[in-house]
Amino acid sequence: QVQLVESGGGLVQAGGSLRLSCAASGRTFSRPTMGWFRQVPGKEREFVAAISWGGSSTYYANSVKGRFTISRDNAKITVYLQMNSLKPEDTALYYCAAAFGVAVHELDPGVMASWGQGAQVTVSS
Repeated sequence: QVQLVESGGGLVQAGGSLRLSCAASGRTFSRPTMGWFRQVPGKEREFVAAISWGGSSTYYANSVKGRFTISRDNAKITVYLQMNSLKPEDTALYYCAAAFGVAVHELDPGVMASWGQGAQVTVSS
């Protein structure tokens, strides 16, 4: 298992920026693919972005492409989500997650092995 702890959520005005962090521990030697998902009440959890263990491959949902950037620091075993040009529709609870043996474009809530506790992001208009 991989243990994940998110930080960095908060309240920001539309057009602003936030950076989420996800610190990983545990089974990181298995080189998990890491991803960010988000969920609003009453809706299904949706994919946001993914990054391979080495960081060479990334993949984004169309709704965030060009505005969000996923990156990782393997020395710190931390994954980041830089969110720019935020919109009110980006408001959600954001989750970090890990999967094993899965390519970045295959990430889906059903294949993730571990989840963080979530970080709230609220974008005001």
